[in-house]
Amino acid sequence: MENSILTTIASLDQLGKKAVRFGIVVVFLWIGGLKFFTYEADGIVPFVANSPFMSFFYEHPAEYKQHINKEGELIPANHEWHIRNNTYGFSKGLGVILIAMAILVALHKVAPLPSMIGSIMIFIITLGTLSFLVTTPESWVPHLTDHQWGFPYLSARGRLVIKDIVILGGAIITMSESARLYLSRHTNINQQ
Repeated sequence: MENSILTTIASLDQLGKKAVRFGIVVVFLWIGGLKFFTYEADGIVPFVANSPFMSFFYEHPAEYKQHINKEGELIPANHEWHIRNNTYGFSKGLGVILIAMAILVALHKVAPLPSMIGSIMIFIITLGTLSFLVTTPESWVPHLTDHQWGFPYLSARGRLVIKDIVILGGAIITMSESARLYLSRHTNINQQ
């Protein structure tokens, strides 16, 4: 009985790989779609504004703290500032990229080479996301009145970001699988 359970568990790796691919596709489609909505665009401002690799997309990144809208909150003056700041333009552009990457990863069986490229892009963008742990002060609990603040106390934003380590690993799996499929098809064609 014990061996049959262990044998069953040992054979789950292929199902796990499919689940990882499906998860990446769903997450990137969903989050990419949300980038077209105001609250999501407002929510990524601290990350983008503090990033040395992305802040140039905004017109006034240093002023973001004065114009933060909480989720579900729409302050008209802040919204106007975000329009002028290119908050929504950047977010929509990012949404298009995330959706495109999800579609590429989903095309694994049909187009393994483009799927591999999509996985490589997800790997790179996930490294960028993880860099927010270093560049975004809001990733850590602020020093207000509690004695638990700063490193290693992740804030809600930091906890959201740290989970991308799993996506990073998943992107390695999906890129490897797509490369393997491409090579096997390419080798079979050359041998004929």
